[in-house]
Amino acid sequence: MSRIGKKPVSIPAGVTAEVSGQTVNVKGPKGLLTYDVHELVGVEKTSEGIKVTPVNDSKAARSQWGTSRTRILNLVDGVSKGFEKKLEINGVGYKAALNGKTLTLSLGYSHDILFPVPDGITIQVAGAKGDQVIVSGIDKQKVGQTAAEIREWRGPEPYKGKGVKYSTETIFRKEGKKK
Repeated sequence: MSRIGKKPVSIPAGVTAEVSGQTVNVKGPKGLLTYDVHELVGVEKTSEGIKVTPVNDSKAARSQWGTSRTRILNLVDGVSKGFEKKLEINGVGYKAALNGKTLTLSLGYSHDILFPVPDGITIQVAGAKGDQVIVSGIDKQKVGQTAAEIREWRGPEPYKGKGVKYSTETIFRKEGKKK
């Protein structure tokens, strides 16, 4: 039995949810999101919120049960609060700047990296030297994917800690050469 899947997803004030077949539509103050639930999982709207149940007792149905419930919860959280990832840029001369819908990254290469901002994502550059990038939006998957693509250009290295890292990430440092 899925401990996560058993709990219904409660709908906060200001958010409306509709279930039609296997499609869940959630509308809130930040926008509208849609999710098509896997066919091995049944979904219904009750007075407690949105309830997810497996169709049968197969392993595949049970594994989709908790996953579907969490995805629906992410929809509700996204349209009510939104999601954000903070990135830090460390290194001499490493910085970011926002030019319209393009993020310009200077990460030690011979050229600047021009990263187009995807639809539904908001990017802010903070910090005195442009050393912090904040990626925010209502879709948790898109926010995480965009932050991962920015980090991929120059991941943090273990000797000096240079590169792009998540603000919550800890980089284990190595000692380096000894004479």
